[in-house]
Amino acid sequence: MNSVSADHRITDIETLERIYGFPSGPAVEKEVGYVHPHYARLIAASPFVVLATAGPQGLDASPRGDAAGFVQVQDEHTLLVPDRRGNNRIDSMRNILTNPHVALLFLIPGVGETLRVNGRAEISVDPVLIERFAVADTLPRSVLVVHVDTVFFQCSKAIVRSKLWDPERRIARKTLPSTGTILQDLSGAKISAEEYDQALPERLKTTLY
Repeated sequence: MNSVSADHRITDIETLERIYGFPSGPAVEKEVGYVHPHYARLIAASPFVVLATAGPQGLDASPRGDAAGFVQVQDEHTLLVPDRRGNNRIDSMRNILTNPHVALLFLIPGVGETLRVNGRAEISVDPVLIERFAVADTLPRSVLVVHVDTVFFQCSKAIVRSKLWDPERRIARKTLPSTGTILQDLSGAKISAEEYDQALPERLKTTLY
């Protein structure tokens, strides 16, 4: 495939603004530097958020999910995000230690609008904070304390175009390569697809928290 021609590459803000124009009134007015009560309700209704970070090794976007409201609004300038059991890669955490700037994208099932939060995060192991996020006596490893810089909602166009919440557009998992198949091929058969896939349901059940 041919590379993109340099003749058509945008390299300056002026050209970019000439093509896209400027945001309209609502696009500007919706952005605030704190968690407005309306935005707090969206956060409380969301069971899923994507956490974006940046560090010396590059960028990372990591999914975070739990019961709706698992991200708590400590106050209008602070969010608390529990870090549940995962794969121990801790890519996001490594990035935060060197660059605290983060971005959060909240999704709500069935709702077209998403919520975007930009801020700076720190990693806390304060026992009092951690205890607030206990689930069935299981505690998160740590809690991200996000100091909010900006908050605004994203309009529903992307969700509408993608039909993300349309039940008729759901894709059967079996039509795609299983995680075991992917791991077997990428590991040069060091990991058995059959064994991994067979153990996965029970592993998910016992290691969820």
